[in-house]
Amino acid sequence: MVKTVVGEEAQLKALEETLSASASPAQMGLIVGKLSASSDRALAYSLIPTPPTDSGAPACSLLRAAPNPKAAKAASSDASSSLDFDVDWVAEHARQVSRMLLGGMTVIGIYIWASEASFKATSPAVLSQVLRAVSQVAPLWACRICDMSSGRLRPCDFKNSKLLASLQTFRCTYNFEIRLPVVQAEPFKKVISKAISHLTKQVQNAKALIDGVLFLDGMDNTLEGPHNVEFLVPFKNNLPAEEGVAGLLLFAGSVSALAYLGPKESIAEVISDLKLDIITSLRSRLDIILDEADDDSTTNNLENSLSQKATQVVFHELRVPYSFPFPRRILIPWLAGSYICDYLQQSETTEDAMERCKEVMSLEADMGNYSIVEPESASAATLGSFWDVVPGALSKAPSEPGLKEMNSGQNGSRKTHGSSFSILMAFVVLLIAVLVGCIFTLSATLMT
Repeated sequence: MVKTVVGEEAQLKALEETLSASASPAQMGLIVGKLSASSDRALAYSLIPTPPTDSGAPACSLLRAAPNPKAAKAASSDASSSLDFDVDWVAEHARQVSRMLLGGMTVIGIYIWASEASFKATSPAVLSQVLRAVSQVAPLWACRICDMSSGRLRPCDFKNSKLLASLQTFRCTYNFEIRLPVVQAEPFKKVISKAISHLTKQVQNAKALIDGVLFLDGMDNTLEGPHNVEFLVPFKNNLPAEEGVAGLLLFAGSVSALAYLGPKESIAEVISDLKLDIITSLRSRLDIILDEADDDSTTNNLENSLSQKATQVVFHELRVPYSFPFPRRILIPWLAGSYICDYLQQSETTEDAMERCKEVMSLEADMGNYSIVEPESASAATLGSFWDVVPGALSKAPSEPGLKEMNSGQNGSRKTHGSSFSILMAFVVLLIAVLVGCIFTLSATLMT
């Protein structure tokens, strides 16, 4: 259980002053930080207010209790008001914030700004519902202050510190190329998820080089950052042809990953966070494609059609390779030299990303001496004929109608001519053999 919370002094004081000057009776938001794996403390880097809903309603408001005619005297109106939450909106905000955070930073909880009377009037079950909704969309977060079964809150110590200034940066560019067979009945999401799961195993088993030095357990960090990390993975063999395969997924590209090492944390923790950042980044891009494909209100016809086409691919009907891009990651200046991230589709610009960050992260327009970093080229996935890509698989190809048409054109003509030439040569060799046999037979007859 977390016994101590250490908060970023400058950020928490600034938000407290803003809330104190606000006329709003209640407000809530998310706590971005890190739960230490090796101690009973939590680091709170920033508090992110949850924005109003699409209709302009607050995510947290006071719910007036119905008057009790049997009560002798009504207490203060504040005392009879409990807190009401838009749980779905809070959970969606947590999902979008989690997508923008880099390694070593997660959504670790919620904060509520309200009077003590309103807080006490709120049912623990209501608070537990909000916490559970947030924890489901931010799966790395574990609620250790509130008992999820009963909603009981337990006090903990709170300290201020200059956390952001002490963070060290670890970054890497991870290049990948995965080839996986695709079964005919598999939908788009399952195919890409399988590729990411395969990549997850590679990343988890990879060895790390930190500034050119092989990382070993127990290694101490004695140098100032930033640090460059490379991951070494074993060589992979080509996949053999399998029965029931409709195509081959070629998933290739690069991920620019970044993780922060907090005070008193080990190198092993930040390496784990960096690996996790690679995987969560790819999963976030898949979620973006799926969200846009399901969004009927998308105004950008080009982007909408790209996402819909990708998610509606029928693998066994493909006759030519089909490629589609993954969103690319950009880094956006945030607090005290740290960064958050967003993802751009082909038709989007950095201005679009800034607008999202202002809404989701309450990001200020002034970035100081820092600028947006675009470290990636676009990752891509290609779906193609399994029989065209795997060497020697053509002889094993099933006689499904249309499958052989994928080899038509110049390559198909060459194979047709090659087959005719082979038959002709075989006939000539057979004819020569017959003639030679006849000559030897005739010679033997004459000699006798």
